[in-house]
Amino acid sequence: MKIVVLGAGLVGGPMARDLAADERFDVTVADVSAPALAYLAGLAPVATVVADLSDPATVTSLVGEYDLVVGAMPGHLGYATLEAVIAAGRPVVDIAFFPEDPFALDEAARRAGVTAVVDCGVFPGMGSALIGRAARLCDRLDDVVIHVGGLPEVRQQPFEYRAVFSPVDVIEEYTRPARYRRDGLEVMTPALSEPELLDFPGVGTLEAFDTDGLRTLLTTIDAPNLRERTLRYPGHIEKMKLFRECGFFAEDPVETAGGPVVPRDLTAALLFPMWRLPEGEGDLTVLRIRVEGEQEGRPVGWTYDLLDRYDHDLGVTSMARTTGYTATMTVRALADGLYREPGITPPEYLGRVPGCVPYLLEGLAARGIVYRETRTGI
Repeated sequence: MKIVVLGAGLVGGPMARDLAADERFDVTVADVSAPALAYLAGLAPVATVVADLSDPATVTSLVGEYDLVVGAMPGHLGYATLEAVIAAGRPVVDIAFFPEDPFALDEAARRAGVTAVVDCGVFPGMGSALIGRAARLCDRLDDVVIHVGGLPEVRQQPFEYRAVFSPVDVIEEYTRPARYRRDGLEVMTPALSEPELLDFPGVGTLEAFDTDGLRTLLTTIDAPNLRERTLRYPGHIEKMKLFRECGFFAEDPVETAGGPVVPRDLTAALLFPMWRLPEGEGDLTVLRIRVEGEQEGRPVGWTYDLLDRYDHDLGVTSMARTTGYTATMTVRALADGLYREPGITPPEYLGRVPGCVPYLLEGLAARGIVYRETRTGI
């Protein structure tokens, strides 16, 4: 199977390496950065193509010769890239966290007979598939709460944070209003709202706050209470609120002595060197999902916990592992025929298919990513 990975960045690179280790796949990686491609080619048996993937026409032309596409583009390019891949009629597994509604492309994907798995990371992603399986097994879902965050192992002031993916996408989490469901009604709050402190074994106390991470679950999961919260080390909320309220995350240009400047672009450029994970320093991913419902008249529940750490042997961040390997296992699920439905497929749809979630979990566990399940009432 000929596979092309769009993007050789912090997650795209590890995904390409994981797929290239599978003798069933012939892997090509495309990116605008020749140095990034050269570095990746030195780590894995991949072909490389230098291409400006910000141009949808280039994407459509490029991917047409491949059997399957893996999308690893920044969020602001994700929707246009996905649309271009669908126009080429190629199946795709995509991790881009774009603000647009992916279901707007569902009709086009169905017409083209394209299976397009979107939001295929850790959460949304594998966590969504687990929720989808719980919805399949329950007669009724009542409560779904997700807590998730990527953190540095080493806490260093002033931010105690490292961005292991695009800093612009991180900033988007702090500015886009958070949508969730409470008592059957959709609620919208500013990002960073309603802080709470929670304890996680092996990590300690973290602060949780609202972000707009539910994505397609608001449409696909019928539960009166549905909420997603981001985790950071305590104190991070106030710092990000200060940046936001002072206008440093604004997208409208402001006039300066040197000409117009987009505050968000400048802030990202300044923060990224401070947020970049130093070589050899580790990160961790924390995820907890609690699902409660009813099955055959009895209350039932599942709790899923994940604590994953940086892979020092391969030099792969935990966020790249938990995000990227979910996507590469989904690629294998498509290659093995476990899922082939045309149209836009959020990961919770994978949970509807018997056998699909165990397949993904087994592949992740083989890579050291272990979701621990606790059941009640079953």
